[in-house]
Amino acid sequence: MSVLSKSHYHCEEAAFAFVEEMLWPQGPVCPHCGSMGKHYDLRKTRLGLRKCAEKACRKQFTVKVGTVFESAHIPLHKVLQAVYLLCASKKGVSSHQIHRALGITYKSAWFLTHRIREAMRDGALAPMGGIDGNPMASGIVEADETFIGREPGMEKKRAYHHKMKVVSLVDRDSGQVRSVVVDDLRPETIRPIIEENIVKEATLHTDESSIYTKVGATFADHQMTVHSAKEYVRGIVHTNTVEGYFSVFKRGMKGVYQHCGKQHLHRYLAEFDFRYNNRVKLGCDDVERVERALRGVVGKRLTYRWLDKAPLA
Repeated sequence: MSVLSKSHYHCEEAAFAFVEEMLWPQGPVCPHCGSMGKHYDLRKTRLGLRKCAEKACRKQFTVKVGTVFESAHIPLHKVLQAVYLLCASKKGVSSHQIHRALGITYKSAWFLTHRIREAMRDGALAPMGGIDGNPMASGIVEADETFIGREPGMEKKRAYHHKMKVVSLVDRDSGQVRSVVVDDLRPETIRPIIEENIVKEATLHTDESSIYTKVGATFADHQMTVHSAKEYVRGIVHTNTVEGYFSVFKRGMKGVYQHCGKQHLHRYLAEFDFRYNNRVKLGCDDVERVERALRGVVGKRLTYRWLDKAPLA
């Protein structure tokens, strides 16, 4: 497999060749019928174009069809540049910066960055807290909540009730994070999220909030630090790891993106989760991070009409 290089960011032909080799390691696959058999090469007509030779199909396609970049009119080498910028910047890159750097319209840049965030969403279902892939081994998972922005239609209040709410879980052993947007912080809302995402044999570390009391009793152990008494660390008991993740997330959202509607917040979280889960400390450099993001484009679709008029999540 070819290694991502500078030529892929500046040459359209090289960009197509790289993405094809990554997504079609066994050769071209028709996204319409799934055939890996014979196909007609129409690349002299249009770069990357092929036609399925199956009689029941006979449809044209490129490597972008069946991916989150389907119907994108932006040159593929510029798409790769945008993927690199989002993957290599710890706190993200604004759509205005993408618009200026790539010479595309702001509307196109905004849509493109959301497509890339959709590719970064991994939809992982495996529960956290196991060690070395063994769910029976007891690991430590930190859980905490944070607040950002403002709930749609809510008046500003002194407390956090008017803000959008996020719950994040960090597996201290694997270094992975998983974040969820929630409508409220009632125990009955938080409990299913924690139970579905953490193995029962794990140790849960939280602060003293009452939303974790009952669900914590269902795990092998539940340790709390009492922040109201200025206790933030007690031996190995703390939530500093997840709070460190929140610090990067908030600095990116406030300093780079500045505003985010609730209907898009889950996608921004996916971006920050992705970079955190594929960071240098875990052995993933910028190039590998770009390649991992590109592997996530298959089987996803995001249209501008739906994105621009998305209902509140």
